[in-house]
Amino acid sequence: MMTTAAPKTDTAPKPASVLSRIRFRDAGTILGLMIIGAIFAALTPSFLTVPNLINILQQSSINACIALGMTLVIISGGIDLSVGPVAAISGVLGAAMMVAGVPVPLAILGAICIGLCCGAFTGALITWGGLQPFIVTLGGLSLFRALALIYTGGTPIFGLPAAFRAFTNGNLAGIPHPVVIVAVLAVLAWILLNKTPLGEYFLAVGGNPDAARVAGVPVAATKFAAYMISGAMASIGALILIGRLGAAEPTLGNLWELDAIAAAAIGGASLSGGRGSIFGTLIGCIILGTLRNGLTLLNVQAFYQLLATGLIIIVAMLIDRATSGKQG
Repeated sequence: MMTTAAPKTDTAPKPASVLSRIRFRDAGTILGLMIIGAIFAALTPSFLTVPNLINILQQSSINACIALGMTLVIISGGIDLSVGPVAAISGVLGAAMMVAGVPVPLAILGAICIGLCCGAFTGALITWGGLQPFIVTLGGLSLFRALALIYTGGTPIFGLPAAFRAFTNGNLAGIPHPVVIVAVLAVLAWILLNKTPLGEYFLAVGGNPDAARVAGVPVAATKFAAYMISGAMASIGALILIGRLGAAEPTLGNLWELDAIAAAAIGGASLSGGRGSIFGTLIGCIILGTLRNGLTLLNVQAFYQLLATGLIIIVAMLIDRATSGKQG
C-alpha cells in the first residue's frame, strides 16, 4: 500500500520521483517501528510475546479509529480538534440508549449518527460558513464536551448490556474484536481514498482547492463529507472504549485529537493537505502504541512517555519535510 498524493501545482514532480519518495516514506515508517520494537525487545523479555503484541494492537485500536477519520480530514486540507469530545457525547448518548432498553444494534447506530451530526455541524460551519477549521473545531471541542458533561451531570453511565460488552471484549480466532473492526474500517477507508471519486476529490481539494474548483470538484461537499466521516469514526472509537470499560464517562476522549493527528503525521500525512496514507496512519498508531507499551513495561513515568511521543512527532515532521521537497 502506498501514500497517495495530489499535485499542488503544475510543476509537480514526475511520477517516478513521486513514487520513489512514497516508497521511501512508507519504508522509513516501517523501519522506525521495527527499530522501536527491537529496542524494547532487547530491554524487556516480556515485550516480544504474542499476548503483549496483541495487547499493543488492541490498545492502538481506538486511536486507529480516530486517526483514520482524521487522515481523511487532513488530506482534504483541514484539521479536526473536536474528535475527543465528539466521542464523549456520542458515547454517553449511546450508552444512555442502551441502558434505557433500546436494542443494542439501534443504540450503536444512534451513537454513530450522533457522531455524523457533530461532524456535519462543524463541517457546515467550515465549508459553507467560511470559517477556519482550527477555530471551528476548537470551539466544537468545548461545545461537545460541555454537552456531554451537562447531559450526564458529570457522572459516568453504568449498566451497559452484557451482550454489548461481550462483543467488544470478544475475539475472532484469537484476535480481539476491536482489532478486527479497525482492520475492516481501514480496508474501507483505503478503498474510499484510492478507488472512488470521493477519494480523488479529497486529494484534489487538499492539494489545490482553487484548481479543484475550476476542474469541477465539489469542494464544499467534499470537505463536509470528510468531517462527517471523522465524526462517525470518533463515535466508533467511543463505542469500543465504553464496551471495554463497562461505563461511559463524559470525560472520555481527552486528547484523542492529538494522538490521531500524531499518528497521521507519523504515517506520512501532510498537514498542509493533499497527501496521506491509510496504511501509514495505521503504522503510526502502532508506533505510538508500541512506544507507550514498551515504556510502561520498563516502568517509565508517564511524563517521559509524553516527551518521547513529542520527539517522535518532531522527527516525523522533519522526515516529511526532507522527503517532500520544496513546497510551492
